[in-house]
Amino acid sequence: MSLGNAAAPIKRFYKEVGTAAGPAGFQVQLDGRPVRTPGRNPLALASEALAREVAAEWAAQGETLDPLSMPLTRLVNSALDGVVAAKEEVGAEVVRYAGSDLVCYRAEGPARLVALQAELWDPVLAFAQERLDARFRLAEGVMPVAQPPEALDAIRASLPDEPLRLAALNLMTVLSGSALISLAVLHGRLTADEAWRAAHIDEEVQEQAWGTDHEAELRRQARWRDFRAAARLLELVGAA
Repeated sequence: MSLGNAAAPIKRFYKEVGTAAGPAGFQVQLDGRPVRTPGRNPLALASEALAREVAAEWAAQGETLDPLSMPLTRLVNSALDGVVAAKEEVGAEVVRYAGSDLVCYRAEGPARLVALQAELWDPVLAFAQERLDARFRLAEGVMPVAQPPEALDAIRASLPDEPLRLAALNLMTVLSGSALISLAVLHGRLTADEAWRAAHIDEEVQEQAWGTDHEAELRRQARWRDFRAAARLLELVGAA
């Protein structure tokens, strides 16, 4: 059985969830039968710890399956069905984000935001320079700045080749708007919580001034759940 994107709710059709070692890795099993991805690939993983956490998502389901409550499962499905055959394209998307990376665009005000950007983003740029040998240019406001080709080449060279890691990195990049913040998580320089805050300091400052928008907060919580799952996957398979 696979976890697809059917519009109608899927009733829980299994009682027991477990994992078992197989020729392709550790399989997630429902009532002793292996789970398959929507693309009909076996849901088998090299990491036993990751397989167990994916299995725990299936075990936690109620009378109907809620795919949104299974972020690790969805990410693994994406990696096995899509990233395996499209690593170059997925990596290129990360590099494109680096070309206009969030941390390179600095606000002119207010002072609180300017200070937070320096506090939280400067260490990310230092990490990119020291660990990845990538030097980035800064800009104020929204006018685009062209990044040095050698910096983007360095980012491209630093991308993981393994599909699960690459899928996690890509997802974190899209959700945060920053390839550099996401690479800092990949290399253990930032925790998921630190990275998420760094990517959302604009919202933090706005909410301190104007209060919280309930619907915006719900959307951010949903994105955070997926971001946290991607970071957790990196912890379970080994970051870098």
